[in-house]
Amino acid sequence: MIDYKKEMGQRIKTRRKKLMLTQEVISEQLNISVKHLSEVERGIAGLSIENLIKLSNTLGLSLDYIIKGEADETCRNGASIPLKNVPKEKEELLNELIKIGIELTK
Repeated sequence: MIDYKKEMGQRIKTRRKKLMLTQEVISEQLNISVKHLSEVERGIAGLSIENLIKLSNTLGLSLDYIIKGEADETCRNGASIPLKNVPKEKEELLNELIKIGIELTK
């Protein structure tokens, strides 16, 4: 039986390390504890849809790749810069766009 959470966590960890980002930086972006992110990377816990979208943007990975390990590895928009490098006024706009995207998928 495939352990999807564990495989997803490994993909997240691999990409985070490739980008030389700490768990602290990612945790801050997602507004979760470092412990929770560690549990996600070990396949013990999952993430909300909103946080999966944020993580996708932060790591520059497609949701399909993060969740299932399928399709294009990177996002079509080529996002690969951490959100911490986005100016505060742009970050708020990005968060609003994410919220709109979530509403459109409901």
